[in-house]
Amino acid sequence: MRIIPADHITETVRDMCINANCLLPEDVQQALCQACKTEQSPTGRDILDKILQNADIAREKYMPICQDTGMAVFFVEIGQDVHVEGNLTDAINEGVRRGYSDGYLRKSIVSDPLERKNTGDNTPAVIHYSFIQGDKIALTLAPKGFGSENMSAVHMFSPSEGVEAIKQFVVDTVDKAGANPCPPIVVGVGIGGNLEKCACLAKHALTQTKPNPNPYYAEMEQELLDRINQLGIGPQGFGGTNTALAVHIETFPTHIAGLPAAVNINCHVTRHVTEII
Repeated sequence: MRIIPADHITETVRDMCINANCLLPEDVQQALCQACKTEQSPTGRDILDKILQNADIAREKYMPICQDTGMAVFFVEIGQDVHVEGNLTDAINEGVRRGYSDGYLRKSIVSDPLERKNTGDNTPAVIHYSFIQGDKIALTLAPKGFGSENMSAVHMFSPSEGVEAIKQFVVDTVDKAGANPCPPIVVGVGIGGNLEKCACLAKHALTQTKPNPNPYYAEMEQELLDRINQLGIGPQGFGGTNTALAVHIETFPTHIAGLPAAVNINCHVTRHVTEII
């Protein structure tokens, strides 16, 4: 049994919060550069160029890429041969508290959804736990701004509606979102499970960097990306051929009577960082 002190997790999370908000992920950087080469709209190319310049300045000055430094969302994989010395949830939240304070990141979380009093430290985080083999802990942080989160959607389809209904649902959700999520966007799609599981799948899909390993879903990802980019929304909603940088799909077994689907949209920053302890 490997023992990991809670303080080590806290310091790791602190650094993750700052890095995720200041350093554009490499996969997103490459996608934006490619979009800049292929964008047919002069205005769109200019916007993409400015987005890349903004990311360079954030990296050089080690300051947030976007003023909305998001709600801290974690996916935590815990090895079965690991023992955390202390409370893991408390350790993660303390890391968020330190990271958002030390990094001068905007605190955006309110303690009650209706009373709206700010917690002052961007806690609590949203944490999804899963258990795996081994003696390590994998922490993935995806700070989520709500300009894009508010444009997301869940729909409970009947099985008879089939795949075409889901595809149209994804495209319609992006079309309805328009410029609100700061395109070019990344689109996470969850299919299967139940109401909450498909939403979680869509959120986790936003942390992926490669096409789905199943050729059927990889082809669907590409088809949806093509259809979304034909909408003409373009960079920041000013028109163009690059409305989305990528579409990622995750699936899970579901009930014989159901076909849940969720769409989680992310802005052009699509922050995500993973650390293994």
